[in-house]
Amino acid sequence: MLTGEIRNKVDKIWTDIWAGGITNPITVIEQLTYLMFIRSLDEKELENESFEAISGQPMPKIFPQDEEGQLMRWSKFKTMDARIIYDIVGTKVFPFIKTLNGEDSSAFSRYMQDAMFLIPTPQVLQKIITGLDELYEYDIKDLDMQGDLYEYMLGKLSTSGQNGQFRTPKHIRDMMVRLLAPTPNDKICDPACGTAGFLVSSAEYIREKYEAEMTSEQWEHFAGEMFTGFDTDRTMLRLSAMNLMLHSITQPHIEYVDSVSKQNAISSAYDIILANPPFTGTVDTESINDNLKTVCDTKKTELLFVALFLRLLRKGGRCACIVPDGVLFGSTKAHKSLRKELVENHQLQAVISMPSGVFKPYAGVSTAVLVFTKTGAGGTDKVWFYDMKADGYSLDDKRSPIEANDIPDILARFHNLEAEQDRKPTEQSFLVDKSAIAANGYDLSINRYKEVVYEKVVYDPPAAIMT
Repeated sequence: MLTGEIRNKVDKIWTDIWAGGITNPITVIEQLTYLMFIRSLDEKELENESFEAISGQPMPKIFPQDEEGQLMRWSKFKTMDARIIYDIVGTKVFPFIKTLNGEDSSAFSRYMQDAMFLIPTPQVLQKIITGLDELYEYDIKDLDMQGDLYEYMLGKLSTSGQNGQFRTPKHIRDMMVRLLAPTPNDKICDPACGTAGFLVSSAEYIREKYEAEMTSEQWEHFAGEMFTGFDTDRTMLRLSAMNLMLHSITQPHIEYVDSVSKQNAISSAYDIILANPPFTGTVDTESINDNLKTVCDTKKTELLFVALFLRLLRKGGRCACIVPDGVLFGSTKAHKSLRKELVENHQLQAVISMPSGVFKPYAGVSTAVLVFTKTGAGGTDKVWFYDMKADGYSLDDKRSPIEANDIPDILARFHNLEAEQDRKPTEQSFLVDKSAIAANGYDLSINRYKEVVYEKVVYDPPAAIMT
């Protein structure tokens, strides 16, 4: 975990960049990401050199071996004069890392072609390099901490994007991963991956639970094939590739794909889908894939993505996704047909209603988590509803930690649904028969089934009160 001291150091670097005139948090993170990548290339080269010196075996070189090529290495330029550093990074290192695609086979280098170096002055660059170097030298001991550091920086993205994308809080992602409990053999996908938070949370869960018993084949699968993410924002693809690299996933399938368009023809490919798809995105009707329209003919991205999840999963594959409340009770034909598809043709297991402050300060929208399994042949018998009241944080813009937290209860109950059979609709969680859901027009909002008990208050007769 990051200490307060490390956070203060990151905040100081952040303040220096802001003072230099870069105020968009995505741009700040992007520029820091490039510098972290430049440093990581030098680290890799140093490792290779020490291995070569010990073993006598020649190792591949990342940087050119001439004097100019060696000057591009972080360890060589970091102590130079600010103007010389600025010149080296801007005119030599940056063009070099943009052409790395073939030599450095990480997912990150594939998205460097359209990267831009935007740090405004030599002084700001020198402050960032000194600050990052101090963090790495004294504070960050291992790869896990690098991942935590990057997550902390990503946490500063407090503005939602143009297409309704915003980061899902880590504790909500972790809850969803634990609901599905992926294994080392699964293939996991997030078709609206943003900064790859769900893939990172899945990786952390698998390492925590299975690290000691994983085979070499499973580790190979973990480093690459296991994780797939799609996004239509190349900045997000760079951030997610870097985030995964810092969590030891060097070859993830991070692709530039408009998930709901005709361009994406993938089907029956994944065991697990974890996602928070865009809620307010607009899609060009012409470009929507026809097989999604057969499930629900609409332009609403939140409906199209759920239909997409069903197509992407193999039979028996499972999904946990966040949807806005409108998906649960919307009365249009598309809303109803999607809910009917989930209940009648697949196995809808749970609807977890979340309080509206979960996504603050990005948005105050009310949302729910849907958990379902693709069967293609029905299987919904009873659906489990849970009314989450608290997630361990205050529900205002500050989101300060508080005692009340339903997440441990949600996980314990979800993994033991037999014990939920006798719970009444007046309680916080309960099961609802499929027949009752069908009779209600496949409405999935918890308020439709929850019963509120009003306490009977007995007052004195008016005469007695008057007296």
